[in-house]
Amino acid sequence: MVKVLVTGGAGFIGSNFVRYALAQHQDWHVTTLDKLTYAGRRENLHDVMDSPRHTFVHGDIADAAVAGPLVEQSHIVVHFAAESHVDRSIAAAGDFITTDVVGTYVLLEAARRAKDLRRFVQISTDEVYGSVPTGASRETDELKPRNPYSAAKAGADRLAYSYWATYDVPVIITRASNNYGPYQFPEKVIPLFVTNAIDDLPVPLYGDGGNIRDWLHVDDHCRGVDMLIEAGTNGEVYNIGGGNEVRNVDLTHRILTLLDKPLSLIQPVADRQGHDRRYALDTTKLRNMGWAPQVPFDDGLAATVAWYRDQPWWWRPIKEQDPRFREYYQTRYQGRA
Repeated sequence: MVKVLVTGGAGFIGSNFVRYALAQHQDWHVTTLDKLTYAGRRENLHDVMDSPRHTFVHGDIADAAVAGPLVEQSHIVVHFAAESHVDRSIAAAGDFITTDVVGTYVLLEAARRAKDLRRFVQISTDEVYGSVPTGASRETDELKPRNPYSAAKAGADRLAYSYWATYDVPVIITRASNNYGPYQFPEKVIPLFVTNAIDDLPVPLYGDGGNIRDWLHVDDHCRGVDMLIEAGTNGEVYNIGGGNEVRNVDLTHRILTLLDKPLSLIQPVADRQGHDRRYALDTTKLRNMGWAPQVPFDDGLAATVAWYRDQPWWWRPIKEQDPRFREYYQTRYQGRA
């Protein structure tokens, strides 16, 4: 049995990967390590929590006593765990340094001691490249992170690389574009706008809405990571992008149209500090290895909107009962009605 550790496996992308891995690899036993902060939820794994090939461990990647032995016992580590919301990083950068950088260091130190480790996948982000006015970022481009979140991810990205270069830890790094799909915590733009619109609440659109993001369905991301576990080359970086560049204002219009809601729900709000205008990834390297996204954006967005519409059991308790979430949004949008 192949022993696979997924950090942050109760989060959005991590939980989708855990589900994908268990379905695709009958010879894998997957251990999820998650701190269960606000965005990591047991509910995200409700349908696999009792699988005999899945073990859940409640713990912090920065806690060496907990995380270290799990890494040392693993054949494959897929490291999703991170603080990942830009707005929160602007308000509390220290939390991002602790989790994203120090936590990654703890895992890599354990990886040095692991005797049977075949692959350590460091999940990074397209945001490490910074804003890209034209063209698309290649894996060899300079990193220019422009907010504490992306800076912390860039630090973890390069730290992971250094453990390959210095200690020969079998590291690969993936940098993905904006993911969307089911189980995404409703502070991110798509689930926030969908769930607000379902309740006829304003959808807060930053600035002029002209910021451009490249959207990647979470299932396509999982397929890319899965392929690279076997086919990747140690020490290499791989971009995983959907090739779907969409302005935020156009995305908002699409969501409202899918829900048959009026455009009058759009509420312009002051732009985010250091808001990157555009991200875009050159995915030639991964496509030449045989990967390509399989989910057309129109289909994936429609399915995602339908999922949130049909799964109020999952998101409504977050928005109505979680005091941290409620306080965050009340503070964030106070006086902007």
